[in-house]
Amino acid sequence: MIFDCTLILILLIILFSSIFRSAFGFGDALIAMPLLAFFLNIQTAAPLVALVGFSISIFILIRHWKSAYTKGLWLLILFSIFGIPIGLFFLKNSDDKIVKILLSVIIIISSSINLIKTKKLELKNDKFAWVAGIISGILGGAYNINGPPVIIYGKLKNWDPQKFRAILQSVFFPTNLFIIIGQGSTGFWTPQILNYYLVCLPVIIIGTIVGGIINRKFPKDYFVMVIDYLLIIIGIILLIINLFK
Repeated sequence: MIFDCTLILILLIILFSSIFRSAFGFGDALIAMPLLAFFLNIQTAAPLVALVGFSISIFILIRHWKSAYTKGLWLLILFSIFGIPIGLFFLKNSDDKIVKILLSVIIIISSSINLIKTKKLELKNDKFAWVAGIISGILGGAYNINGPPVIIYGKLKNWDPQKFRAILQSVFFPTNLFIIIGQGSTGFWTPQILNYYLVCLPVIIIGTIVGGIINRKFPKDYFVMVIDYLLIIIGIILLIINLFK
């Protein structure tokens, strides 16, 4: 593999997405997938991004494992795993445009409601964990964008902002592992993907360190509000990309 302009752009995308994921606990796939699609086909980009996300989860959990649990988390993980095979089927057999448009609309509406309402919506129990889990698993298996349903659920459950990033990794670590296994069993793994990952690994480590510094410097009082704004921006970008592609 030679370091041509395409590879440099791929490394820059992975670096930026790794910094974002490490800083806020999510968003790497939402950033990396549409950008990598300019240089790689979706069957190559998806496994690469899954490996990147899995690696970042490991790095964050090693440092913050004591903060990575909250009540009812196992239900979210379990149902996410159930949704992954459905998502893998879509990745192999369907057009993702409609699904991504629906996802972007849901993200924009739910985050806007949280910003507008004076009294935040709140889930008092875990009975809706299966909904967030299934949707997250389907989107993760299909497009590696399993973050938004989990983030919305965590916000509605009022997860501690100081532990939010670590808790997300407790969901993403096992689900990304099952996504990687599923991608391998359905024939998406190639030597090219492994080569890309090995070349990107130093960039992933640098991005994770930089993102961790940003996370520690970020005022926790504004954390939830910034998450809402970031989700709206990501939703709008996804919507525009998929409406006009």
